[in-house]
Amino acid sequence: MESDDDMHDANDVESLDDDFYSGEADDYYNSDNADVDDYEFVEDADADSDVFTARHHQQNYIILKEEDIRQRQEDDIIRVAGVLSIPRVAAIILLRHYNWSVSKVHDAWFADEDGVRKEVGLLERPVVEHPNLRELPCGICFESHPRDKIMSAACGHPFCSTCWAGYISTSINGGPGCLTLKCPDPSCGVAIDQDMINQFAPKEDKKKYSQYLLRSYIEDNRKTKWCPAPGCEYAVEYAAGSEGYDVSCQCSFNFCWNCTEEAHRPVDCNTVAQWIMKNSAESENMNWILANSKPCPKCKRPIEKNQGCMHMTCTPPCKFEFCWLCLGAWSDHGERTGGFYACNRYEAAKQEGAYDEAERRREMAKNSLERYTHYYERWASNQSSRQKALHDLHQLQTVQLDKLSDLQCQPESQLKFIIEAWQQIVECRRVLKWTYAYGYYLPELHHAKKQFFEYLQGEAESGLERLHQCAEKELQPFLSEEIPSSNFNDFRTKLAGLTSVTRNYFENLVRALENGLSDVDAHGGCSRAASSKNGGSSKASKGGGRGKGTASTRAGSSRTDDASHWSCDHCTYANVKSATTCQICQHRR
Repeated sequence: MESDDDMHDANDVESLDDDFYSGEADDYYNSDNADVDDYEFVEDADADSDVFTARHHQQNYIILKEEDIRQRQEDDIIRVAGVLSIPRVAAIILLRHYNWSVSKVHDAWFADEDGVRKEVGLLERPVVEHPNLRELPCGICFESHPRDKIMSAACGHPFCSTCWAGYISTSINGGPGCLTLKCPDPSCGVAIDQDMINQFAPKEDKKKYSQYLLRSYIEDNRKTKWCPAPGCEYAVEYAAGSEGYDVSCQCSFNFCWNCTEEAHRPVDCNTVAQWIMKNSAESENMNWILANSKPCPKCKRPIEKNQGCMHMTCTPPCKFEFCWLCLGAWSDHGERTGGFYACNRYEAAKQEGAYDEAERRREMAKNSLERYTHYYERWASNQSSRQKALHDLHQLQTVQLDKLSDLQCQPESQLKFIIEAWQQIVECRRVLKWTYAYGYYLPELHHAKKQFFEYLQGEAESGLERLHQCAEKELQPFLSEEIPSSNFNDFRTKLAGLTSVTRNYFENLVRALENGLSDVDAHGGCSRAASSKNGGSSKASKGGGRGKGTASTRAGSSRTDDASHWSCDHCTYANVKSATTCQICQHRR
């Protein structure tokens, strides 16, 4: 019987609860049964952490350093060797065969020890007996050697030390397959243990073998994976039964456990895979060719029109001259066709149906390319802005914060609101980037859902732009002044308010996308659109109002309990009673 740890396969989506990442879940865009979870802002998150993680979820993974991995590996080896009363090297062979699952080793061993020994190549006694001879022939070079120069594995097949060294070194340099090394005799399946490796392999090969063994502990174990960030040497152990797949490594890289791509919540893994493949596929090149070129009527090579007139000349050696509109030979054009530069044969032929299919295909390709370009440009732009925001956040933490603390005569702990604003910007750029991939695959037929999605996306993007501009531009004057500014507290209030408002917008957007935009019913009605637009559950507003003057009420509320302030209908900011326009979004009262 397997233990609870080994019952769960973190890579098998069928073994997890239904989740928006799962490819086996209900239709992604038509799920009307998903409940609205309440997500709150994690105040002390790292710069690249997921600020939309639910607070009631405990961290569902453990980051492992190399020494942690080696210690866990050694513990498992000692445990198996002790329970089964076998040598350490035999325990390693068993664990490697059963993907480092201690429970599987125990179950198989106690169910059929002889069968397991035969399967993995562990023998209790040699199968080849040698008489008392002074010399024995080597099974590889076939030369006779003194008995003290002949070595054999548990099977007893004799090979000389030189051949053993060559065989083992070649296997190790051939890759991780050396971890399942067998006796050199073709008819023998006895495993070569680590003691033999250490006896004959040179120092460099021993180191390689040790690294292969270490990596196999992560790569063969279904509960662990390496961080996919370039150059990162951390591994991640994932907890069974966890609800979310977002992992934040200590190297600051956020990735999805399920597909190992960068974190992409609220978009599912299938959508991300399709989008990445589309971005790199040659089909987009063909779409561009179809949309922006026509084949030469003679040699059929695609021609791009890069000047204004319709007189086209194919490249050498073809050099065929033709009309761009009708693809007819240019020599046929004259006064009877309306002149060289006013071909009317195209319209006549089109009315007759001669070019309908070709033009229809070209128009479809052009529309498809324009639509893809629209979403891709915005996806890429937000990715670029996120990278720049990460750089700015690093600069702020390492250089500017200390300078600002001195200039404004305030401790760095009082400037935490600026760090939080930049962390919010980084995370929101990531979410906004992936919403464009979501929007690309949202079916055009679902008009109501598309409108609702674009409304939520637009509100979130507008709020993010205001926050980003405030954090990027309005902070700079305070870094250049030589005396404390009296306006700094106003800046604090504005930036904290924008951070809270932007967080609320993105909570609404994430929640709606994870629910498959179920607030819009099949007939285009908005069963819960008002509640979603206004923040859904009141619990989602708990993270708001961190800065002075921010309202804890949701968007859509027109009053606050404080008679000296009024809450903006557009962004929920609590303005002083005398103000006629919102200080945050400039929306009129």
